[in-house]
Amino acid sequence: MAAVNNINEMEIFVRVVQAKSFSAAARALDLSPSAVSKQIGRLEDRLGARLLNRTTRQLSLTEVGQAFYQRAERIIADIAEAEQAVGDLHAAPRGLLRVNAPVAFGRLHIAPLLPKFLDAYPEISVELTVNDRFVDLVEEGMDLALRIGELANSSLIAKRLAPNHRVVCAAPAYLAARGTPRLPADLQQHNCMTYTFRTNRHDWRLEKDGVAELVTVSGNLETNYAEVLMAAALAGSGIVLLPLWLAGPQLTSGELVEVLPDWQAQDSAIYAVYPHARHLSPKVRVFVDFLAEQVGHLAQCWEREPLDRAAKHSAA
Repeated sequence: MAAVNNINEMEIFVRVVQAKSFSAAARALDLSPSAVSKQIGRLEDRLGARLLNRTTRQLSLTEVGQAFYQRAERIIADIAEAEQAVGDLHAAPRGLLRVNAPVAFGRLHIAPLLPKFLDAYPEISVELTVNDRFVDLVEEGMDLALRIGELANSSLIAKRLAPNHRVVCAAPAYLAARGTPRLPADLQQHNCMTYTFRTNRHDWRLEKDGVAELVTVSGNLETNYAEVLMAAALAGSGIVLLPLWLAGPQLTSGELVEVLPDWQAQDSAIYAVYPHARHLSPKVRVFVDFLAEQVGHLAQCWEREPLDRAAKHSAA
């Protein structure tokens, strides 16, 4: 019981400091000014220190009061957040969920999932924006974004959804006309088309048996849109480095073939990222869980199908 009383006294003290008035704090707490004054006096007696300087016109914190207020304010905020967290766990997820995704990934893999999500959570509405530029979630008011590749250090929370394996590939017609590279260095003799949003886009790092080679490539096409690269590759224009989530079906069908299959491009991952919060809102929590399940399942398909085809080809 003493602990409860201590918390009540602490909350009243914090309200008085924030309101800068006994009477204003009393109105906010639905108490009488005399009751508020008695609680503050009881708190000071218990602590053995004066927390507030009182005059007829204003209140001010003593040095001890300032130190106590900083701690007390955090404690009261923590309690409020804990209570809110319990309530949110039992509340139905609802409200507007603002999501950002890369253009191609959003079109191919996020947009088709939204009807299923919205059916499961009818009180949530989704605003999906797609672009390939870096989006500041806090500044632009986004609840969550899909990010692909290595993440920069930031205050964002990241949930890994799936691997992002990339392959060097080209159309059979291009390889028939220009020859097939046998070693990473051979790529320097080919038309290698690149994605402009990727850091060091002309440096392709490939590994085999723990040995890495860095090859500087060049070509006649650079673009900020991954599907443009794939369209150019399908047309036989050159060699590209594409993720399996984009090129998997074309590799499975044989429209594209993997170049240097024994050499692996540097792996990264697909993440859901959201602003740091001491408590995650229900709408974001359920969407992150939904993405983890659904994108993880999709990844099993886009990772497996090209491998199955390659295995069949090798057996033949």
